[in-house]
This record gives sequence, structure tokens and C-alpha cells, in this order.
Amino acid sequence: MTSDREKDSSERLQIIEGTLERVVYTADSSDFMVGRLSVRGRRDPISVVGNLPRPKPGETVVLYGNWEFDKQFGEQFRFEKAETKAPSTVAGIERYLSSSLVKGIGPEMAKRITAAFGEQTLDVIENRPEELRKVPGIGKERATRISTAFQAQKSIRDVMVFLQSHEVSPTYAFKIFKKYGQASIDVVRSNPYRLVTDIRGVGFRSADKIAGSLGIDMRSPLRAQAGIMHVLDGFQGEGHVYYPRAGLLEKARELLGIDFATLEGALDELARTRLVIVEEDRVYPAMMAHMENSVAEKLLNLISASRFLPPIKVAAAIDWIERRSGMTFSPAQRHAVASAVENKVLIITGGPGTGKTTLLKALIEILEAKKLRVALAAPTGRAAKRLSEATDREAKTVHRLLEYSPSDGGFLRGPARPLDAEFIVVDEVSMMDISLMHHLLASINPQSTLLLVGDADQLPSVGPGNVLGDLIDSGVIPSVRLETVFRQAQSSLIVTNAHLVNQGMMPENDPNRADLSDFYLIEKDDPAEVLRLIKEMVTRRIPGRFGMNPVDDIQVLCPMHKGTLGTENLNRELRDLLNPQGTPVKGERFRVGDRVMQTRNNYDKEVFNGDVGRIVSFDPEWEEARVDFEGREVAYHFSEMDEMILAYAVTVHKSQGSEYPAVIIPMTTQHYILLRRNLLYTAMTRGKRLVVILGSSKALRMAVENRIVEPRYTHLAGKIRRS
Repeated sequence: MTSDREKDSSERLQIIEGTLERVVYTADSSDFMVGRLSVRGRRDPISVVGNLPRPKPGETVVLYGNWEFDKQFGEQFRFEKAETKAPSTVAGIERYLSSSLVKGIGPEMAKRITAAFGEQTLDVIENRPEELRKVPGIGKERATRISTAFQAQKSIRDVMVFLQSHEVSPTYAFKIFKKYGQASIDVVRSNPYRLVTDIRGVGFRSADKIAGSLGIDMRSPLRAQAGIMHVLDGFQGEGHVYYPRAGLLEKARELLGIDFATLEGALDELARTRLVIVEEDRVYPAMMAHMENSVAEKLLNLISASRFLPPIKVAAAIDWIERRSGMTFSPAQRHAVASAVENKVLIITGGPGTGKTTLLKALIEILEAKKLRVALAAPTGRAAKRLSEATDREAKTVHRLLEYSPSDGGFLRGPARPLDAEFIVVDEVSMMDISLMHHLLASINPQSTLLLVGDADQLPSVGPGNVLGDLIDSGVIPSVRLETVFRQAQSSLIVTNAHLVNQGMMPENDPNRADLSDFYLIEKDDPAEVLRLIKEMVTRRIPGRFGMNPVDDIQVLCPMHKGTLGTENLNRELRDLLNPQGTPVKGERFRVGDRVMQTRNNYDKEVFNGDVGRIVSFDPEWEEARVDFEGREVAYHFSEMDEMILAYAVTVHKSQGSEYPAVIIPMTTQHYILLRRNLLYTAMTRGKRLVVILGSSKALRMAVENRIVEPRYTHLAGKIRRS
């Protein structure tokens, strides 16, 4: 029912109906548009300004608003509400279909279809799609796809118009429709907070705004529960597996503006329905609690179970390897190999140049000589590739090792079908979050042996948990730390300086070095000057002196997103230098040729958080971009592009597990909040052939001397000890 206030407001608005001739401007992040409208009785089109979801030239619109005069643009009609109608003239239908309304119909195809069916075109597409096959270039499959896309577009428009008044962007409206279909409006009306958990990218505030406009009380239990889950989800995004009850309720109160009694009741109800698990004062999302408990239990079961490995005389085996390779192992390496053979689960940790790769290769040769099957894996594609190159054996990502199946929606390996290997090696374990470790352990035969390799001094995983640190801290899982840097690695200033930083000492340049170095420290205090130098390094100096590709080989790593030297500004600046003429991909956020990074695991596409690729093409007819990830092209519909970010510059956290030919690290006092030793150490160890630190000595010293590690709320170590 329309309220008196809404009726009075509508009566004050003027109504104009016409054909949308041209879309002059649309905003990437909202429904705001500027267009030219052809109105019967007027010789020239008029300017219209307002919110219209996915405006398409050729469609008929009814606009409710008022005239205004803009000093810059002149007279224009600013509308507050819009209704759309399908066009009725042949010319209007052709423009309508030519504007990428329907995937598979571009300007040329629209002309052919309207020439064949005239004013009946839309009826044919909707109700008699088989007749489209009369048009040259349209076969049975394409006719079906065009009709399906048209039906989806027609249905989504109702959803988008409904959501328009709630300031939901076209991209999210598309996702809402994709999730709920024809039930979209009913779902949103009955519980708008479902959007927060069901639709990636729809935030709590957007859902809360919809709820308010629908009349849901701010103290509603529904709102309180949704708010608590939203806060927990945010903490999970910060790496926490659980959050203390008092802190969680305080954060929820700040967000929702309601009393603690209501929030306590909402939390109790969430616990009763098992959406959260409360252990003492720890509040977990239910899945996080399950995974943490599972990891502790399965590790302990693995340690205590019998094993497949036959007896191995380790000393004799190492002597055999030394004779074959001509190498001499250090006492620490010999101890690590012996420990790997003697223990069901072992952790080997150490920084760059400490011989982890050498001992791994030797261990694998010993095991293979005993006819044992060895599986090698790492969390990311790049890390798996490096492991494969280092060992001359096949290495897979953990997801591929566990045989993730998009069609089945999960891993094919598990307790009922464990991995076919007696010995499993996982590298770069510092990157593994609690979820991935849970799935890995669930897929290991209890009689197998597990070797976890990583650098415990690097940043923890992007996802929730601090798995490697917790396993070491438990004191239950045997671990070996390699500390001696081998002579061949000492010639690398990258390796030398990474260890200096890790020990709390400032990195050094080598002023007496005549040839090109692999490490440079350039002191500049002014952020604007640092920015200028970064641009010069990327475009001219490094490509010229080291022969590297500025887009594919050079990675800028930043402590944070904001500021002159944050990733957001650097990506804009570098993109305009390195890819100024790239074809826009649905707006200006991306261009064909851009370097991009995936920001979440997409199991269906087999692309994972941190994977870097380049946009190689965009098809406006099908609204589809193709992204090349190291030789494998993956298709993205425009609505999926929010999974990616520009990657000319990325945060250090996002670089974990990756290795780049050249790394540039800006460090100034702008970044003081995040200037920490483990962050600088992680950034430096990402560079393979070249590391350049640009910034102030004060900021660098702050980072080196700051040993504070951002705490993560996990209880894995305690559960392992307690069990």
C-alpha cells in the first residue's frame, strides 16, 4: 500500500515518457546514469539524469522527476523513479538489442534479426526462439542461448528496479537474481540479511538499509543475529578463527546501536541453532570450530598410527646420496632427513638459503629408492611450480592433489578415498589456512607420513588461522629449524639481507660491487619522489638494465592500500603508464592487457586467492573477459570481475607463496601502522633476481625493530596440547 507521504511526493513529480537514444555516462559503483531521451513532440532529445539500472539505448522509459538547470550542462530532467518498457518500433528494437542487452547479440546481429522479424522480434526471441535459426549465423545452440539470455534479462530488470531505490549496484542485482531467480524479490523482502551470507560483496550495511526501508525494527532478533554473524565474518577476514565473546558483542553494539541484552539473546539463539559454537569465552563460526577441532584430532591420530615406511638406515642412505650428488650435507640437514624418516609428522622450517630444497631432494631420492610413493604439493600454483623445478618431480597445488571437483562441489579425496602416497610433502605451509589444512589431513591415510615445510618467520596465511605457527607452538609436533646459510646463497644480497632483517639488523648495500647486484636500497624521504622513482624503475631502469618485462616480471609490494604509496594509487599510476590504451572492460576499472590478481578461491574456475594473470580479451556481446593465468585462459562474466583487483602493485600479504623476478618495496612513514619485521622479511623473500627497497631510513628502521606480530585468535595449539 502506498503511504500518504509517498503519494504526495509522487504527485509533485512530473512524468516524461520516451525512448532512450543514448547513454552518455554510467557509474561503475552505482545505478547513476546520464542519457539522452527522445520524447514525442520535441525535436531534439533531452538530457536525463538519475538512477536507472543497466540502461539500454532503444528501450522505452517512464521517468518521474523535475526539470533543473545545470550551469555546466544546461537544462536537464532529473528523475527520482523510473519504469521501463520494451521498445515497440523496429528502430527502437534494433537499438535495444545492439546495446549488449542480450549476450550473443551485437549490432550486426541485431540488424539481421530485426530485418527478419520487424516489430515481432522481441516476441520471437521470447516465445518462438526456434525461428531465430532463419537468420544467417544463428544455429540451434545460439538461438537457445539468445532466448535464455533474453528471458534472464527480462526477469532481472524487475529485480533491479525493485533494488534501485535501495542503492544496490547493477552487479550485485545480477548476482542476487543469479542466486534466487524469480524468488529474488520475495527473498529480499522476507529477510534482506540473507544477502550478506549468500551474495559475495553485498555488505551488512546495504542489507540493513534495505531492511530499514522494508520496516524491519532495528532491535529485531533477525537484525541482531545478522549483525553478529557479519562481525564474526569480518574477524574471520582478518585471520581470526574465533573471537572473544566480550569483544564480539562490543563490536556488534557499535555496528548495530542496540543494547547488550538484545545482543546476548541473539548470540544465545545463534549458539542454540549451531550457527556459532561457544567454547568458554571463545565464539566461533560453526565451520571454523569444526575445522580447528578436526585439524587437532587428525594430526594426533596421524602421529599415533602405525606407518607404511620400511626400516631405513638413514646415515648410510645420506652417505649414498652424498656420493651420488657430490654434495656434503650439514649436520642440521642430516638431522632433518633422519627426523623425517623417524617421525610420522615433521615440520622443517628455515629462511632462504638454508638448504631446505637440497635436503628435500635427497629425502625424496632415498624414499623412491625404497619404492615408496611420494606426493608433493604447495598451496599455490607458483609455489607448486617452484617445488617441482627444485626437486625434478611433479608437484601439485593442494587443491589439485585433493582433486577438487567443481561439479561435485568439493574434494574427491577424503577419508573414504585417501591419497595414494606413503609419504606426503607440503611446501610453503605458512600460507595454509585452517580450512585447507583440514581438507588435507582428512585425505591422508593414517599410516602415511606427512612432512610440512615452510618459513615460520613469514606472515601467516591470508585466510583464517596461523597453522604453521600453532603447530610449532604446540610443542607436540616435532620440528627442525635450519639456520645456517650455505656459501652459495651467501653471494646473494637478497638472502643475506633477509636474514639480517630477520635478526633485527638493517639491510646493507654493497658499494664495492662492480657488476649488477640483486639488492638495492635507495633512501628517499618524500613520498612523491618515491612514487616518481617507482614509475621510472618499472618503465625504464629495471627493463633497461636487467632485461625484464615491466608488466610480467616486476611486482611492486606495498604495506597497505591507502595513501600515495598504497596499492590503490600505485595501480592507477602504473596502469596509465604500462597499459594506457587498453580496451575498457565494462567501465574503467579494468582494461584488456591489465595485470590482475584473483582475490578469493574460485574452485569452479580452478583459480585461487593470489593467482596473477593478464586480461587478454573482452567480448562485449557475451560480456565476457578472458584472463591468462600462466598459459591457461579462464573466462569471466562481467559480474564476476569483482573477484579480481589490479596487480601492478599488491599488498605484501597478497604476495605470500609467490615469487617474482623483481620486487620493488616502497617504505615510508606513511605506512607506520604496518611497519613490522615479518612484513618486510616476507616482502624481501618474494624477489628471485632483484629486490629494490625505496623509502626513508627511518621507516625501514621502524620495520626492522618492530617485532610485534599481529595477534590472531586461534586455539589450535591449545587443542593439540590438551588432547
